[in-house]
Amino acid sequence: MNLIGVDIGGSHISAARVEWDGVNAQTVDFFEADVDTSRNSEAIISDWSAVIRKAAGDRKDIQIGIAMPGPYDYPNGISLIKDQGKMKSLYGLSVKNLLAERLGISPESIAFTNDAEAFLAGESLAGAGRNFENSIGLTLGTGLGSAIKIQEVIKDAKLWTAPFRDGIAEDYLGTAWFVGYLKERFGKSVYGVKDLLSPEFDQAIAEEVFSQFGKTLGEFLSIYVIRLQCQGVVLGGKISRAADRFLPYTKSYLEKFDYPLQIRVSELEEKAALIGACLPFISNTSSNQS
Repeated sequence: MNLIGVDIGGSHISAARVEWDGVNAQTVDFFEADVDTSRNSEAIISDWSAVIRKAAGDRKDIQIGIAMPGPYDYPNGISLIKDQGKMKSLYGLSVKNLLAERLGISPESIAFTNDAEAFLAGESLAGAGRNFENSIGLTLGTGLGSAIKIQEVIKDAKLWTAPFRDGIAEDYLGTAWFVGYLKERFGKSVYGVKDLLSPEFDQAIAEEVFSQFGKTLGEFLSIYVIRLQCQGVVLGGKISRAADRFLPYTKSYLEKFDYPLQIRVSELEEKAALIGACLPFISNTSSNQS
């Protein structure tokens, strides 16, 4: 199998060859690019195809797994994104067929997966989510991505819109919360979590902010992990890189429920979605061999 894993966002694409030996997965020939998706469909498809071609090299017999944010008709590869300002020109089009035509391959050689599902699939297959029968994957960043794994089935959990406190979960578990809390509580302006980690930033304030965030994450997880009988939670996204600052507070909050839960930070980072997006082809191969 010549597997190519692709992760597409509103302004970025990354692609790499995925090597899977039945136990371990790794990525090689990694390429990425910024893409202006406010342009016409032909320009977007052209830019995406160029990056995918670089990862594929001179290999002709390729299978491409693509992690893509929703809303999407994933089985048919049709974009349903229309109100987010990005990828507007692709609305209602079969991106699967457009890419297949541009790359000169069969549409059956391309599979689309929700990006949150791909993240958890990759970590479950070859990263921090191994050995969890039931688990939750959260990507913490500008937005909140989420997926749930129950045995072999992984689904987009759409928890970003889940009612929480005075709003929805994303109000409290994304970058906007850090920006708003620091402005309101301390009168400080920051762009994101990275600013709090700077040696120049008041670390006493940073500690209070991370403690609040950690407890909030614990409160949010407590709603779901017991109900779903999860053994573990896998955290990804840029905010998770500060996990050593907030996770102790999350774990402390959850201890009162006396429920055994492991919380792990992504081992694969940006590679997780690339590997997870190829799972449809890996699963098919495994089924055919058994």
